[in-house]
Amino acid sequence: MVGVLLLCHYRLGDALIECATHVLGGPPERCAALAVDRDEDPDVVEEKARRLIDVLDAGDGVVVLTDLFGATPANVAARLAEPGHVRVAAGLNLAMLVRALCYRGLAIDDVMIKALEGARNGILDMQ
Repeated sequence: MVGVLLLCHYRLGDALIECATHVLGGPPERCAALAVDRDEDPDVVEEKARRLIDVLDAGDGVVVLTDLFGATPANVAARLAEPGHVRVAAGLNLAMLVRALCYRGLAIDDVMIKALEGARNGILDMQ
């Protein structure tokens, strides 16, 4: 099972995991959030993230989802990428997270494809 790490500003990741727990009817396994404070040293964040990846990885890799491309959480997440082992995506929304959690029994590259499809398909002009 692919692990999922949310690397986000403030407590956004915790809130999204809480929402996903509600949607899915229970807390997801091998899923964690790392909150990044405004003034936190990126090197310290990276160290914390690497420790969480070690905990979340059951041998199938970890998908790291981050909120805002170009900001500190995404910049740190980009440092974590390892082809075939740690995949990283920015633009996190609830649809992306739910898809990643629902399909994490697949290979890591397929989990990433499903998560990105969920994110894109979840954005609609409803007028």
